[in-house]
Amino acid sequence: MSGPLLEVRDLCVEFPTRHGPLRALDGVSFDIAPGEILGVVGESGAGKSLTGAAVIGLLEPPGRVCRGQVLLEGSRIDDLPREAMRRLQGRRIGAIFQDPLTSLDPLYTVGHQLVETLRAHFALGTSQAREQAVELLRQTGIPAPEARLAQYPHEFSGGMRQRVVIALALAAKPALVIADEPTTALDVAVQAQILQLLRGVTQARGAAVMLITHDMGVVAETCDRVAVMYAGRVVEIGPVDEVLQRPAHPYTVGLMASVPSLHDARDRLAQIPGALPRLGEIPAGCAFHPRCPKASPRCREERPELALVRRTRAACWWPMVEGFAAP
Repeated sequence: MSGPLLEVRDLCVEFPTRHGPLRALDGVSFDIAPGEILGVVGESGAGKSLTGAAVIGLLEPPGRVCRGQVLLEGSRIDDLPREAMRRLQGRRIGAIFQDPLTSLDPLYTVGHQLVETLRAHFALGTSQAREQAVELLRQTGIPAPEARLAQYPHEFSGGMRQRVVIALALAAKPALVIADEPTTALDVAVQAQILQLLRGVTQARGAAVMLITHDMGVVAETCDRVAVMYAGRVVEIGPVDEVLQRPAHPYTVGLMASVPSLHDARDRLAQIPGALPRLGEIPAGCAFHPRCPKASPRCREERPELALVRRTRAACWWPMVEGFAAP
């Protein structure tokens, strides 16, 4: 493809309540090219996982997409009937979740689950599917894959279980992979192996990856671009080196200032005052203004849209054009 593989345009998600709808995502827009990894970062509750669930069609009722579009390879998928979306999931869209034990059925062997996944998407006999399952385990770095097909999920370590989940997600050669905190429960060494594996396999197949994480180190090592979310909105998006080294939005500056550095002699890390607003209490204008050191009356009244600042786009009336300097 010459254009983006995934396009998200003005995506809004609401949850109805007896006091009226609560908007959890408000005008989220981004795209991902084939072979590209887009990191999505922000505090817990910023809307990262909800964005992934909306893209893949796994919103929990009563949540619903109330506005916007999601396009995969140029075709709209957010309005597909339930059965059509179910066929798309797994075949054109793969998902990797934080806890592999919730993705694997403890009652069936790993081999059974891989074989059934392959046969559900391709016209394969059992022996052919088994051969492909062995190859998938081998590609994801699991030793003695033939023997491990007969083992159950509880017989694998945490890192090996996550490799199995990646094998399942990539079994049908999906065009898009949504990875939601795929390495949170793993130690640092295994985390690096899993991220290297995910990047290598997806780039070799030209898949687009949406990597949801709170770890700036993971973003720096793995992603090509990064989108920073706050209160259900994208506040900054751009090349990973630009966003992390010269953030334009004050919220991104605060996030980076809270990350420890080997070259920093400060006794205490900086912190962003306050907390994320509740869904029913998101302020007018820029949602970040109650916590922002640069807030002005305009910030309290008018919501800024993403606009070009150097090589990134930031939703801020007074972007940090001079670059990032840790306080």
